[in-house]
Amino acid sequence: MGTSRRLFLAAGLAGAAAVVLAQKAPRVIRISAKRFSYTPSRIEIARGEPVVFELTSEDIFMGFSLPDFNLRADIVPGKSTQVPLTPDRAGTFTYLCDVFCGEGHEGMNGTLVVT
Repeated sequence: MGTSRRLFLAAGLAGAAAVVLAQKAPRVIRISAKRFSYTPSRIEIARGEPVVFELTSEDIFMGFSLPDFNLRADIVPGKSTQVPLTPDRAGTFTYLCDVFCGEGHEGMNGTLVVT
């Protein structure tokens, strides 16, 4: 391989590494679940913004479902569950508990607004 080709490849690899390093880490959004609510109950993010939902339960085993983005996770008391998302469309979407947690279960939901 010629010197100019090696320099070209090295410059390309250095440029690609700079792009990877320039990408910031996803924003962590902490969501706490307890009978029969999520905190926060409303989250706003930008379309294309990478985020990680960090889910915890304050009391019992729960679920987290964001059906419009095919996301689903268990929330186990005493543990933290990370769910990554980079939304590809704008709109208002509902996240909800999909594990029966008692009489107020049906009203346990939150709103994700993607702008």
